Amino acid sequence: MLVLTRKCNESIIISNDIEIKVLKIQGNQVHVGINAPRSVTVYREEIYRRVISENKEAVRKGANDNGGLPGLQEDLKGLQQLLKTDESDKPVK
Repeated sequence: MLVLTRKCNESIIISNDIEIKVLKIQGNQVHVGINAPRSVTVYREEIYRRVISENKEAVRKGANDNGGLPGLQEDLKGLQQLLKTDESDKPVK
């Protein structure tokens, strides 16, 4: 993990097109602004974990309810890629 120190109104840039800026520090809270292309999805971590959990449950239910669909294998491949990201990366938001 890369650890950076920033003051108010200072930023970090990720991949040339994502800016994370410290807007305000108030007590034990840090307010950050994220400027990213619309194609980049940004979640708070607890929301991201809930989305992953609900997606896993939906796949389990779909496989059980329908006895396996012909297109389910492609859906599972996409979910596996998402889960690999889930285990190794923590989202910003």
